[in-house]
Amino acid sequence: MRRNRLLSNFSRTLITLALGFSIGTAFAQADPKTIVFGTAPGPYGDLIKQAIQPGLEKKGYKVVIKEFSDYVQPNLALANGALDANLFQHRLYLEKFSADKGLKLSPVINVPTAGLGLYSNKIKSLDQLKKGDVVTLSNDATNLARGLRFLAKNGLITIKANIDPTQASEKDIDQNPRGLVFKPLEAAQLPRTLDTATASLVNGNFAIAAGLKLSDAIKLEELDENIKNLVAVKTEDLDKPFAKDIKAVVESEEFLRVVDDPKRIFNSFQKPAWLKAKTVAKK
Repeated sequence: MRRNRLLSNFSRTLITLALGFSIGTAFAQADPKTIVFGTAPGPYGDLIKQAIQPGLEKKGYKVVIKEFSDYVQPNLALANGALDANLFQHRLYLEKFSADKGLKLSPVINVPTAGLGLYSNKIKSLDQLKKGDVVTLSNDATNLARGLRFLAKNGLITIKANIDPTQASEKDIDQNPRGLVFKPLEAAQLPRTLDTATASLVNGNFAIAAGLKLSDAIKLEELDENIKNLVAVKTEDLDKPFAKDIKAVVESEEFLRVVDDPKRIFNSFQKPAWLKAKTVAKK
């Protein structure tokens, strides 16, 4: 009997704790003056903290930042209401992920972005790549195609003529004149492969998170607007005050001063077109 009472009390305690967490979470998400931001490892959490959070706090918001270890969970968490916004991805990834998962997520505004780079501990230039050399790159569909476009642009491969290059996979490589071996892996793991692979195509955020400098890359990509990172929210939230306030803060002079500060890493990021135009207009 005593054991049954203990089990019963323990069960009631668990239920009470679970309800407490549930109620607390629901209350936090219901607070219109709290913005929960999701991000991935690397500089974008710092971009939120240093360039976006202060402006939102001046507008009366409390900002909570949650970091995820991959490119999957931040969008799922945004869609299910655990996040109010996220900042880690570009438009092509957002659109494909949303279509694949049946999510209704939309961009708010583009931000300065650290580009993809080819890094190596074994070679110093593209000319040194030779037959059998292993090159690792991201395995998610959007960034895999992005990596292949980068390789093609730099003359290392060609992609089949009948393939949409934004959807290409390693199976769509037409010519590989140097006989390179390509190994797609999870993006977060790519910096670790530099001890074994000849080179790796690493997304800017994961490169910085691993202690690599953008200037260390053998070659950096030139970003077009579709692969510059953005703040995303649920489509139904686009016209809510918090989404408009995020956009206003990113467009502010205070944000520009932070990203232009030569002492901060964001100074080496590639600016979105709207911010380039604003910078030119100031001169």
